Amino acid sequence: MRPSKSIAFRASRAPVAQEALAALEARYGSAEAVAADVVVALGGDGFMLETLKDVQPLGKPVYGMNRGTVGFLMNEYSAEDLPARLADAEEAVINPLRMRAGQADGREVVGLAINEVSLLRQGPQAARLKISVDGRPRLDELVCDGALVATPAGSTAYNYSAHGPILPIGSEVLALTAVAPFRPRRWRGALLPKSATVRFDVLEPHKRPVMADADGSPVQDVQWVEIQSEPAVEHRILFDPGHGLEERLIREQFQ
Repeated sequence: MRPSKSIAFRASRAPVAQEALAALEARYGSAEAVAADVVVALGGDGFMLETLKDVQPLGKPVYGMNRGTVGFLMNEYSAEDLPARLADAEEAVINPLRMRAGQADGREVVGLAINEVSLLRQGPQAARLKISVDGRPRLDELVCDGALVATPAGSTAYNYSAHGPILPIGSEVLALTAVAPFRPRRWRGALLPKSATVRFDVLEPHKRPVMADADGSPVQDVQWVEIQSEPAVEHRILFDPGHGLEERLIREQFQ
């Protein structure tokens, strides 16, 4: 008989997630995250991203169960046989993106993003961006509503909505995708090695202000943004057998 794992439960504020939390804690008990073998997150993908970031310093794996609207990173919810599901779960390890953003007042903001770092226009006029990769200018002017760099794990989120490619989880590449590009008209973005450093310089930042966003953490009035993968930070995600990230990414392309 396999030993049971000690579980720390976390839930979003949604009523359905709070109801699941009460039922699971009553059935299986709950440990503090620092002492637990695994953290179970109850909510949607947004709450899962929040949990992964909070738990990462502890080195604990996170098993999500969908009690929210979107659940690409989540397993199907069931209160039955949870210890057995955790024992059989497959683990995926992903690295986030690190963002450095320089603001108009000279301040520099650093953030981490599991899904993507995006730049978006703040006002009515389109943004004008210059794009460099590993210090080499690659596109002198991109006129657009915005642009983003996405990880494979995040490639089915905002990146896919912006017509970016879905990336296999082991592909070791990043997606650079334009949001509503106006010029060059047919520019659809680029695939870059995971080791690449992408820099956006905002042209005419006072006339065409731009914000940057790292997984929902916005930075206003940026003048430049640098993005690269952060291999020193690892997030551990657990999935039911046959339903891991790689399978989900493939399945998403045939729906």
